[in-house]
Amino acid sequence: MNVRPVLLRGMTWNHTRGYLPLVAATQRFHELHPEIDIAWERRTLKAFEAFPVEQLAQEYDLIVIDHPFIGEAAERGVFLPLDEWLPADFLADQATQSVGASHRSYEFNGHSWALAIDAAAPVAVWREDLLQEDGRPLPQTWDEVADLARQGRVELPAAPINCLMNFYSFCLAAGETPFADAERVVRRETGREALERLREVLRWCDPGCWERNPILSHERLAAALSGGVAYCPLAYGYSNYARAGYAAHRLRFGAPPSEHGRPLVTTLGGTGLALSALRPHPREAARFARFAASGEVQRTLVTAAGGQPGHRRAWLDEENNRLTGDTFRRTLPVLDGAYLRPRYPGHVEFQEHGAPLVHAALRGELTDDEALRRLDEVYRRSLRTEEIA
Repeated sequence: MNVRPVLLRGMTWNHTRGYLPLVAATQRFHELHPEIDIAWERRTLKAFEAFPVEQLAQEYDLIVIDHPFIGEAAERGVFLPLDEWLPADFLADQATQSVGASHRSYEFNGHSWALAIDAAAPVAVWREDLLQEDGRPLPQTWDEVADLARQGRVELPAAPINCLMNFYSFCLAAGETPFADAERVVRRETGREALERLREVLRWCDPGCWERNPILSHERLAAALSGGVAYCPLAYGYSNYARAGYAAHRLRFGAPPSEHGRPLVTTLGGTGLALSALRPHPREAARFARFAASGEVQRTLVTAAGGQPGHRRAWLDEENNRLTGDTFRRTLPVLDGAYLRPRYPGHVEFQEHGAPLVHAALRGELTDDEALRRLDEVYRRSLRTEEIA
């Protein structure tokens, strides 16, 4: 008698990097465990970043999530604490083989709430052929980036959330860690310096940059013609574009430029795989999560399908680096040193309302002091998890 398999539902984001690796892992998992199958659905990147976690947990067994949501999810009890569902030695391997703070980013209040299946941070991206056509060296400092931007050769994704992430980088470069106290994001002088340094490049970029996310910036670089944009100093890296056949031209990836004599520290991104606490098949979901996040599956199936794994073995693998022009090896130090954002329950609200303020200041729609004052106000209210108007 044939028994119909348990069907789990999963939600991820609509890009090769977010979708195909899970499909590949699911297919092989189902072949090994025919009693379990998974149907994956996709949302746009913007919808993926903004959808309420509680609603996702009501509808999906497996949820790909950004780590700033973890505090909110933990507070509401909508995800399973993985340390109570997965073996201790498996989680220990995930911790020791983490890419930067990727594994730690999903820990909150003494529990682990997701597995790091994807790792990313802003890195430099460029078209080597276009830089070489007129003998241009790769920019090494932010001042050199600004010089190249004045010639119309620089792309920088400046949708609001990317402005906020890059703002953090320049605050760190100025010597201040954001959110160090409960009254302000950063000191006024630090914030002004960070905004001005970003503005020195953005004022020369194509006006469409204000709406572009990193994916669209990668696409623009990959499609550029002779004399067009050739370099992007800060964008969450997508190693897909370093692979032969993925886009019209292959891109190269490496460390961001330096500021104040040190490489810019960028803001950790990536995604984790969480398990709903509100759905009827947690054991089956946990079996798949353990399979998909395992070092060997991350190194092989996930990366081969276009993934950007969260497991360190995949980033050090010779074949993975051969396929991507050494992208993983070249950018791993950037991720290892990346800044980890706060994850308290109100931080997603802070991002939602704070990012447009930084965006507006960079565009000249708000004075720097007014934007920074309002940013601090949004931050203080988010700590109280009040509704932000």
